[in-house]
Amino acid sequence: MRMIDLGNQRGPLHIMDTPTSVECGREVRFRRSFRSLVECMVPCCGFQPSDSISSDTESTHASTVTGTFFGYRKGRVSFCLQDDTRSTPLLLLEFAVPTAYLAREMQYGLLRIALECDRQKQASNCCSLFNVPVWSMYCNGRKVGFAVRRQMTVSDVNVLKLMQSVSVGAGVLPVAPKSDDGDLLYLRASFERVIGSPDSESFHMINPVGSSGQELSIFLLRS
Repeated sequence: MRMIDLGNQRGPLHIMDTPTSVECGREVRFRRSFRSLVECMVPCCGFQPSDSISSDTESTHASTVTGTFFGYRKGRVSFCLQDDTRSTPLLLLEFAVPTAYLAREMQYGLLRIALECDRQKQASNCCSLFNVPVWSMYCNGRKVGFAVRRQMTVSDVNVLKLMQSVSVGAGVLPVAPKSDDGDLLYLRASFERVIGSPDSESFHMINPVGSSGQELSIFLLRS
């Protein structure tokens, strides 16, 4: 397994043709990681990172968690939240959208995913947002289907184990046997977790110090 330190790269990053694992320090320009991921998923698109940083949500209840997107190039995307890279997942969701679709939404530097559920359809209105089984999913203001909470599989455990040493980065994971859905891609970052109320939480990607990177936010809302 070949390791690449994005912080030592000079010039544009090229599409990765072989499985790699990527690890970056806090000073790495995170937009390079996003550009690399988008090029892997959608080689024909041009990536133009945004210089804006999300500041829409304010709350006194905030903490930092690790968020990881992963999925096969031709498959669906999963999103995992952890306290840190070695801890048991707090939440594991599978999005109905293909990996390539999410990559296209990322290419302009702004990605806002809103997940909404109806409290009247839940067995218990008081359950944690992390226990909601099904969400309506909106991506940059457009409804794109559903997100489903699921249990960890053996494959998920192996993926997260491979990525234990990765704190921030994007790349292609070495998996065997090869899937018909193509390479297994991932994107990992630190997110600020903002708890607005028992019915609303949001997660805002933290760009490394000194970088003008991607704006990526995920909102959970029970209405």
